[in-house]
Amino acid sequence: MTSAWVGERVRLRATEPEDWEAFQAFEENSDAVRNGWRLHPPTSAAHAKKRAAEVAEEALDLDTFRLVIATKDDNAPVGSLNTHSVDRDHGVFGYGISIGTPHHRKGYAGDAIVILLRYMFFERRFQKAEAWVYSSNEPSLALHRRLGFVEEGRRRRSRYANGRYDDEFLFGMMIEEFTERYA
Repeated sequence: MTSAWVGERVRLRATEPEDWEAFQAFEENSDAVRNGWRLHPPTSAAHAKKRAAEVAEEALDLDTFRLVIATKDDNAPVGSLNTHSVDRDHGVFGYGISIGTPHHRKGYAGDAIVILLRYMFFERRFQKAEAWVYSSNEPSLALHRRLGFVEEGRRRRSRYANGRYDDEFLFGMMIEEFTERYA
């Protein structure tokens, strides 16, 4: 039997309380954190443990959720993935992805995104996925283009980080585009 949550390199799984240490370590690379959203002040180990335990106990919604991206072989956390901006009326959802710096350029993000899209398109009946990427995050821009996402728009100077303004690119992929490429 095969799990729908396992790809070639990764498995998507729920957060476990012991994941706190890996995620706190990922926060140490300020440039990587800025690429995802915003830089936060450092948190204590006690806070990181508490937050991981709280997330581990949250009930998962079928459409809006956060999952750990773990290596297929040893189940070690390498990043996280979440869905947001879910619009059931129109069948559109957004997602965010973050891979810890030591795990960049290993194919984990692309594998995780394909697993997520397969679930959202073929199990939850969505028809379009959207991703917003900052102009300073060149690896993510390249990843989304390589995966077959279409650049649909650009919000100029929509975010300030690290002393500069970034544009924000909107990428979209429809179920037909996904099916043509990945089914």
